[in-house]
Amino acid sequence: MAESFSVTRRFFDDKNYPRGFARHGDYTIRESQTLEQYGQAFKALDLGERVPVTEEEKAFVAFCRGERPAETYFEKTWNKYRTRISASKRVYTLSGVVGADNPDDFSAE
Repeated sequence: MAESFSVTRRFFDDKNYPRGFARHGDYTIRESQTLEQYGQAFKALDLGERVPVTEEEKAFVAFCRGERPAETYFEKTWNKYRTRISASKRVYTLSGVVGADNPDDFSAE
């Protein structure tokens, strides 16, 4: 694994995780460290921008293409990341819009 997933810089996703993976709460400490350390390689392999060199990277590409399910820790972590960023975020509010036709409002009389 020493030469597998080698990268020169850390991975950040400022669009979906502006405060970082560790501070968002979606990932464990180990998962957030894995994404930061190897995320550039995961992303490049997933998008086809990088040619897989080792057997571990070839298996990762096969997982990304949907040819096999996630088996290793790296594959499960990347799958969790892809699932979280592709899911739509729901926002719930506790207040609604107050309309002008309020029958209990007697202040205009």
